[in-house]
Amino acid sequence: MNQIIKELNNNSLTSDSVLRQRYIEPPFSVLDTKLKFWKTRRDIWYKLNIQSELGRGDKYSGYSNYGDWIIKKGWTKNGNFKGQETKLKTSIFDPVLCELMYEWFCPSNGKVLDPFAGGSVRGIVASIKGFDYCGIELNPEQVKSNREQAKQICTDNIPQWIKGDSDKELDKYVNSCDFIFSCPPYFDLETYTDIDGDLSLLSDIEFLDKYESIISKSVSKLKDNRFACFVVGEVRDSKTGFYKNLVSNTIECFEKAGCHFYNDIVLLRPVANGAMRVPKQFPKYRKVVRIHQNVLIFYKGNNHRNIDGNIFHKGKEQSKLKGTLKPTKDIERFF
Repeated sequence: MNQIIKELNNNSLTSDSVLRQRYIEPPFSVLDTKLKFWKTRRDIWYKLNIQSELGRGDKYSGYSNYGDWIIKKGWTKNGNFKGQETKLKTSIFDPVLCELMYEWFCPSNGKVLDPFAGGSVRGIVASIKGFDYCGIELNPEQVKSNREQAKQICTDNIPQWIKGDSDKELDKYVNSCDFIFSCPPYFDLETYTDIDGDLSLLSDIEFLDKYESIISKSVSKLKDNRFACFVVGEVRDSKTGFYKNLVSNTIECFEKAGCHFYNDIVLLRPVANGAMRVPKQFPKYRKVVRIHQNVLIFYKGNNHRNIDGNIFHKGKEQSKLKGTLKPTKDIERFF
């Protein structure tokens, strides 16, 4: 693991860009996971053998038509996708996005609360980056798998997972946190378990009621002048074809809980099966193919001037820029 951390800290990953030297990726409102820098960094994280797809089971691993198509082609038996059946059929969180959100919005050695924990990746990345992580996850098999992976990968500062329903477990959670970071179910886009209380099994109205409750209880654990981040995407109603407005509902829930909408980041995803979906979605129904997620940042506090920038300035971010940059001449060095 030390070698992998050394690779992540290697200046060659960021030396071509002033902003990457300081922030890993430029802190812009669009993050592109297709860029060489991002993919190289993600490949380094994957060397840790993080298997966030484990723990769901075959019964609850199906959401991707792209994955089904590759499997039917037989490409998981030979070729680039060999042995990746489960990974292709399960949504997996990006470790580079984890790293960025922790570095940008969580104080050094801060405590992270994740009310929709899912797989192991957010916990493992938090641990390796020096943050204390606590995730709440309904699926006991997922919790077991996460804990086993963490023991194999993390030498100390082991991330913690609580088994249970966040709506109930948060009532018993006595600690405060420095950062809320999660990726909730997208209504019924994926079925996660058959356990009572699973949001993916609920009607839309029931989903939103429980969703609002969990967000409210999570925010009550968040310290003042701290941030929260939810990664969400829109999902269409299977009958009407209209969006269910998960993004706007998430913003509304956080604002009701006492937070302010602070940053809206677009996360560009690989096109992957997007080209396959165009003939089905666009010619007849005029539905554009969605290839991004929304990374929503919220702030708990009354004024951005109360943010203590010193607790968020870390490592290379504290270093001074060398020389004077002239925008007309050196603008490319920023990106």
